[in-house]
Amino acid sequence: MNDADVSKQIQQMVRFIRQEAEEKANEISVSAEEEFNIEKLQLVEAEKKKIRQEYERKDKQVQVRKKIEYSMQLNASRIKVLQAQDDLVNSMKEAGSKELLNVSQNGNSYKKLLKDLIVQSLLRLKEPSVLLRCRKEDVGFVESVLDSAKKEYAKKATVHPPEIIVDSVYLPPAPSHANEHDLFCSGGVVLASRDGKIVFENTLDARLDVVFRKKLPEIRKLLFGQVAA
Repeated sequence: MNDADVSKQIQQMVRFIRQEAEEKANEISVSAEEEFNIEKLQLVEAEKKKIRQEYERKDKQVQVRKKIEYSMQLNASRIKVLQAQDDLVNSMKEAGSKELLNVSQNGNSYKKLLKDLIVQSLLRLKEPSVLLRCRKEDVGFVESVLDSAKKEYAKKATVHPPEIIVDSVYLPPAPSHANEHDLFCSGGVVLASRDGKIVFENTLDARLDVVFRKKLPEIRKLLFGQVAA
């Protein structure tokens, strides 16, 4: 083989090696680019996932805050409604208290009422001797009906007429603008056993309180309808 053939063969070998090297380089480049794209896609997806998770976390926080704010507003509204209902009910009771002041204005009917209250109190106490307390302005009325009250009680209870001592300590007077913050009594009586262990308060104000508490569910139902449990 002469030099020309050798040189030709070497050139062919060089071209082949170069072609193989280029093809290998292309393969490496393509593979590297694919791996880069895959890794880039994975990184992008990972970041997207983190963003979604962060958004979901913040959205949950917003929803929780909205629920808390709604619950607070709802409770505040309920409290306002309940307060308005209580104010209305209390205004009705205050109106009733003012009406009580008219009871003692009619002398004859008030005297009869006092006698009935005394008899009722005696039937509750069932004591042979009692202490009676009333307003200072009612002493005359009370003393005028004591005998008839004793006899009526004795007849109903089939006992001897009791001893009734009118106390020199009086119940508070009727309410007025001058003493609107002081203790007051619209009328009626308080009876107690002589030892003070048994006391029966039968004032007009006490009777209003009892009736009002007893009728309060009915009053609320009439005013506000059936309240859901």
